[in-house]
Amino acid sequence: MEVKAVEKYIRISPKKARLVADIVRGQNAKKALVTLRFTQKKAAKIIYKAVKSAVANAENNFNIESEKLVIKSISVDGGPSLKRIQPVSKGMAHAILKRTSHITVIVSDEQINDPKSSTKKVKEKTEENKVEKIDTIGKGGKETKHKEKRNGKEKNEKPETKEIK
Repeated sequence: MEVKAVEKYIRISPKKARLVADIVRGQNAKKALVTLRFTQKKAAKIIYKAVKSAVANAENNFNIESEKLVIKSISVDGGPSLKRIQPVSKGMAHAILKRTSHITVIVSDEQINDPKSSTKKVKEKTEENKVEKIDTIGKGGKETKHKEKRNGKEKNEKPETKEIK
Protein backbone atom coordinates (compact mmCIF):
# COMPACT_ATOMS: atom_id res chain seq x y z
CA MET A 1 0.00 0.00 0.00
CA GLU A 2 1.24 3.47 -0.87
CA VAL A 3 0.96 6.39 1.54
CA LYS A 4 1.65 9.98 0.56
CA ALA A 5 2.69 13.18 2.33
CA VAL A 6 2.93 16.58 0.62
CA GLU A 7 4.75 19.71 1.81
CA LYS A 8 3.83 22.83 -0.19
CA TYR A 9 5.26 26.33 -0.54
CA ILE A 10 8.55 25.50 1.18
CA ARG A 11 11.02 28.40 0.93
CA ILE A 12 13.95 26.56 -0.66
CA SER A 13 15.09 26.24 -4.24
CA PRO A 14 13.95 22.97 -5.87
CA LYS A 15 17.46 22.43 -7.25
CA LYS A 16 18.94 22.43 -3.74
CA ALA A 17 16.20 20.19 -2.35
CA ARG A 18 16.63 17.63 -5.15
CA LEU A 19 20.25 17.07 -4.12
CA VAL A 20 19.10 15.80 -0.72
CA ALA A 21 16.08 13.92 -2.12
CA ASP A 22 18.38 11.90 -4.39
CA ILE A 23 20.30 10.65 -1.35
CA VAL A 24 17.34 8.89 0.29
CA ARG A 25 15.26 7.84 -2.73
CA GLY A 26 14.63 4.06 -2.60
CA GLN A 27 15.90 3.59 0.96
CA ASN A 28 14.17 2.07 3.96
CA ALA A 29 12.19 4.82 5.71
CA LYS A 30 13.88 4.39 9.11
CA LYS A 31 17.34 4.39 7.51
CA ALA A 32 16.41 7.46 5.45
CA LEU A 33 15.37 9.36 8.60
CA VAL A 34 18.75 8.63 10.20
CA THR A 35 20.56 9.69 7.03
CA LEU A 36 18.60 12.94 6.83
CA ARG A 37 19.18 13.67 10.49
CA PHE A 38 22.95 13.79 9.95
CA THR A 39 23.01 15.44 6.53
CA GLN A 40 24.22 19.02 6.83
CA LYS A 41 21.96 20.77 4.34
CA LYS A 42 18.98 23.04 4.89
CA ALA A 43 16.84 20.78 2.69
CA ALA A 44 17.61 17.74 4.86
CA LYS A 45 15.57 19.13 7.76
CA ILE A 46 12.62 19.87 5.46
CA ILE A 47 12.67 16.47 3.75
CA TYR A 48 13.10 14.80 7.16
CA LYS A 49 9.77 16.32 8.23
CA ALA A 50 8.06 15.20 5.02
CA VAL A 51 9.32 11.60 5.32
CA LYS A 52 8.41 11.50 9.00
CA SER A 53 4.91 12.74 8.13
CA ALA A 54 4.49 10.04 5.47
CA VAL A 55 5.63 7.34 7.94
CA ALA A 56 3.22 8.67 10.58
CA ASN A 57 0.37 8.65 8.03
CA ALA A 58 1.11 5.00 7.22
CA GLU A 59 1.24 3.97 10.90
CA ASN A 60 -1.86 5.85 12.06
CA ASN A 61 -4.17 5.64 9.06
CA PHE A 62 -3.32 2.20 7.66
CA ASN A 63 -1.68 0.34 10.59
CA ILE A 64 1.52 -0.41 8.66
CA GLU A 65 4.71 -1.05 10.64
CA SER A 66 7.36 1.61 10.05
CA GLU A 67 10.16 -0.99 9.72
CA LYS A 68 8.55 -2.34 6.52
CA LEU A 69 8.20 1.05 4.82
CA VAL A 70 10.38 1.99 1.87
CA ILE A 71 10.56 5.38 0.18
CA LYS A 72 9.05 4.62 -3.20
CA SER A 73 9.43 8.11 -4.61
CA ILE A 74 10.34 11.64 -3.63
CA SER A 75 9.59 14.44 -6.04
CA VAL A 76 10.59 18.05 -5.59
CA ASP A 77 8.66 20.37 -7.87
CA GLY A 78 8.89 24.11 -8.22
CA GLY A 79 6.30 26.30 -6.58
CA PRO A 80 5.57 29.97 -7.15
CA SER A 81 8.54 32.35 -6.99
CA LEU A 82 8.55 35.47 -4.84
CA LYS A 83 9.72 38.40 -6.96
CA ARG A 84 11.96 40.98 -5.30
CA ILE A 85 14.07 43.85 -6.64
CA GLN A 86 17.73 44.62 -5.91
CA PRO A 87 18.72 48.24 -6.67
CA VAL A 88 21.96 48.61 -8.65
CA SER A 89 23.96 51.51 -10.10
CA LYS A 90 22.63 54.14 -12.50
CA GLY A 91 19.11 53.88 -11.13
CA MET A 92 18.55 50.37 -12.48
CA ALA A 93 17.19 47.32 -10.66
CA HIS A 94 17.78 43.59 -10.98
CA ALA A 95 15.03 41.06 -10.36
CA ILE A 96 15.58 38.53 -7.58
CA LEU A 97 13.54 35.30 -7.61
CA LYS A 98 13.04 33.66 -4.23
CA ARG A 99 12.01 30.18 -5.28
CA THR A 100 9.66 27.82 -3.44
CA SER A 101 9.21 24.06 -3.63
CA HIS A 102 6.50 21.44 -3.36
CA ILE A 103 7.83 18.17 -1.89
CA THR A 104 5.90 14.92 -2.34
CA VAL A 105 6.97 11.75 -0.51
CA ILE A 106 5.41 8.36 -1.25
CA VAL A 107 6.22 5.44 1.05
CA SER A 108 5.20 1.86 0.40
CA ASP A 109 5.34 -1.43 2.27
CA GLU A 110 6.20 -3.33 -0.92
CA GLN A 111 9.81 -4.04 -1.79
CA ILE A 112 11.21 -2.19 -4.79
CA ASN A 113 14.40 -2.84 -6.72
CA ASP A 114 17.26 -0.73 -5.41
CA PRO A 115 19.11 0.74 -8.40
CA LYS A 116 22.42 0.67 -6.50
CA SER A 117 22.32 -3.04 -5.69
CA SER A 118 20.87 -4.37 -8.93
CA THR A 119 23.23 -5.94 -11.43
CA LYS A 120 23.40 -4.51 -14.89
CA LYS A 121 23.00 -6.82 -17.82
CA VAL A 122 25.88 -6.43 -20.22
CA LYS A 123 25.12 -7.16 -23.83
CA GLU A 124 27.59 -9.71 -25.09
CA LYS A 125 28.99 -9.21 -28.56
CA THR A 126 28.92 -12.30 -30.70
CA GLU A 127 30.65 -12.97 -33.99
CA GLU A 128 27.40 -12.29 -35.82
CA ASN A 129 27.19 -8.70 -34.52
CA LYS A 130 30.78 -7.75 -35.37
CA VAL A 131 31.46 -5.55 -38.36
CA GLU A 132 33.91 -7.02 -40.87
CA LYS A 133 35.61 -4.97 -43.57
CA ILE A 134 37.80 -6.53 -46.24
CA ASP A 135 40.21 -4.59 -48.47
CA THR A 136 41.86 -6.43 -51.33
CA ILE A 137 44.16 -5.34 -54.11
CA GLY A 138 43.58 -7.17 -57.37
CA LYS A 139 45.29 -7.35 -60.78
CA GLY A 140 45.21 -4.37 -63.06
CA GLY A 141 44.54 -1.73 -60.43
CA LYS A 142 42.98 -1.14 -57.07
CA GLU A 143 39.99 -3.19 -56.09
CA THR A 144 38.21 -2.63 -52.76
CA LYS A 145 35.50 -4.64 -51.14
CA HIS A 146 33.61 -3.51 -48.07
CA LYS A 147 31.39 -6.06 -46.39
CA GLU A 148 29.49 -5.84 -43.15
CA LYS A 149 28.13 -8.72 -41.20
CA ARG A 150 25.27 -7.99 -38.86
CA ASN A 151 23.16 -10.75 -37.36
CA GLY A 152 24.59 -13.28 -39.80
CA LYS A 153 23.65 -11.29 -42.93
CA GLU A 154 26.07 -9.68 -45.34
CA LYS A 155 25.47 -6.16 -46.54
CA ASN A 156 27.53 -4.41 -49.18
CA GLU A 157 28.24 -0.92 -47.95
CA LYS A 158 29.80 0.26 -51.26
CA PRO A 159 29.68 -1.41 -54.61
CA GLU A 160 32.89 -2.92 -55.91
CA THR A 161 35.04 -0.43 -57.80
CA LYS A 162 37.85 -1.04 -60.24
CA GLU A 163 40.43 1.51 -61.21
CA ILE A 164 41.36 1.41 -64.90
CA LYS A 165 44.78 2.56 -66.05
